[in-house]
Amino acid sequence: MMMSGQAMKSEMAALQAKTSRFGNEAVDGFLTEAERAKVMADAAVKLEELFDVLRIDHRNDHNMRDTPARVAKMYVEEILRGRFVPPPAITEFDNVEQCDQLIVTGPIDVRSTCAHHLMPIYGECYIGIVPSPDGKIIGLSKYDRLVDYFSSRFQIQEELVKQIERHIVETTAPRGLAIRISAVHMCKTHRGIRASHDARMITTTYYGCMAEDRDLKAEFLQECVGLQR
Repeated sequence: MMMSGQAMKSEMAALQAKTSRFGNEAVDGFLTEAERAKVMADAAVKLEELFDVLRIDHRNDHNMRDTPARVAKMYVEEILRGRFVPPPAITEFDNVEQCDQLIVTGPIDVRSTCAHHLMPIYGECYIGIVPSPDGKIIGLSKYDRLVDYFSSRFQIQEELVKQIERHIVETTAPRGLAIRISAVHMCKTHRGIRASHDARMITTTYYGCMAEDRDLKAEFLQECVGLQR
């Protein structure tokens, strides 16, 4: 049974209401698989229009013929995946030995997209955690998954470290936490000044005892150096 014009407009309005969020925020309620497929189809049409404006014959060019659909799928399922699906579940373990010392993990690959020019950001993330003795310990791979999740949005690096920090604090309540990202921004290396790929940006955020204890900060930074590739 075909949907009426008014019903189709109502469905589109409801979907647009769910997606009208900032580029580095999750969509309210996230999107179902069917809703993501609809977004991909609509985005592919708009990409075709963009190529038309740019005078690219994507209908006859054998290299570009299916590019709009490919790019639309890439944005929804990969580059912006962290907006449309829930964050990964965090596996927690009992802190049986009441560990209360600094744990550092990294380098964790960062692959994100600059919100200003839609160019790639790539680099490494290091995370330092001081667990609560009576709290939980996160499964080690979950830190990688969380970094990948929050990176999969249109981002600026200054906000990315805070989003990762806020989620870990809200879900695990550690005594202390440090997030450090060192990354190359292709909006700087491939346009504008065309800087060297050796030019990086470093952002760090500290929470709890990691923000208050200078010795812990120094230990964290020393461990980051030791873990560098």
